[in-house]
Amino acid sequence: MAKLYFRHGTVGSAKTLNLLAVAHNYRQQGKKVLLMKPDLDTRFGKKQIKSRAGLEMQADVLIVNESSLRGLDYTGVSCILVDEVQFLSAKVIEELRRIALEHDIPILCYGLRTDFKSHLFEGSARLLELADSIEEVKATCHFCNRKSIMNLKHVNGKAVKEGPSVELGAEEKYFPTCYKCYCREIDKAALTKLQSACCSH
Repeated sequence: MAKLYFRHGTVGSAKTLNLLAVAHNYRQQGKKVLLMKPDLDTRFGKKQIKSRAGLEMQADVLIVNESSLRGLDYTGVSCILVDEVQFLSAKVIEELRRIALEHDIPILCYGLRTDFKSHLFEGSARLLELADSIEEVKATCHFCNRKSIMNLKHVNGKAVKEGPSVELGAEEKYFPTCYKCYCREIDKAALTKLQSACCSH
């Protein structure tokens, strides 16, 4: 039986580069691959799947969380690759699980595990529950040499923990960090905010 894979990592861990390399390998062997991504991810263009290294391909399917993937034609498809899977709903993840089972097609999902507030994304949470294989794509902390496990959001050079969980951006907005550096930057920002409030009175 084909498996459902979840390959997760922090921002900057080359998840999309990994996805594009897998797609290239399949296509080089003359095999049909379906590339999917959430419709809401428009950072590099509506249909573009692009890595920070500059490699890019066009998505075959744009996923809208309210729509169904079950009715698509999967004839001859050897592999399905899904980018930015954290933005998908639990319902879509459940559909991907069934598609892998019913069509015997391996489905490789790439995305973040948690948001910048350290909470699981809906799609990632359901994948952790349903995936046959869960693999971490490792990266190094922006501030030190430890492994990154957190996604730190920063605005005007300061760490923030407020705002919507889904807010598109790349390295201009998010840093990969270890837990120690994440806490240090958040605490530093909170202290600066407190000092500013005190000075204004």
